[in-house]
Amino acid sequence: MRTRIAAFVMVALLAIYLVFVINYATILIRTDETIVNVMGWALIVLPLIGFWALAAELFFIVRAQRLLATITDEGTVPDDVVELLPSGRPDPAAADLAFERYRVEAQAEPESWRAWLRLGLAYDASGDRGRARWATRRAIALSRGKTPR
Repeated sequence: MRTRIAAFVMVALLAIYLVFVINYATILIRTDETIVNVMGWALIVLPLIGFWALAAELFFIVRAQRLLATITDEGTVPDDVVELLPSGRPDPAAADLAFERYRVEAQAEPESWRAWLRLGLAYDASGDRGRARWATRRAIALSRGKTPR
């Protein structure tokens, strides 16, 4: 839930930022100097690229949450991966032991989004965030009927 709140705060801050930047950019664009005009257009384009990246992350979060809710309802969330330490964080040692099982499962069923999502959870619990995102993106693509890259 904290992640969702943080994401909404970021969106609100970005919206406020865009209002101020676009206002300043229009002032720059209305001047007669070419370099100042270019700076004005850059002030419009660059924040929009940032907004696009943030929107892509929000869509990723929402889609991953939906898939996680589905396997939670089905009771197929890997319990051995999400063992928690007293701090409340996943136990990397337990995740590493369980990891091989989920890697083999994903290789055996390459078209199963559930297998890829469980693999993503195993990667995440072992601390490998990059591969966790990759496996989760693959699960999202498969769940939407798309061929993953």
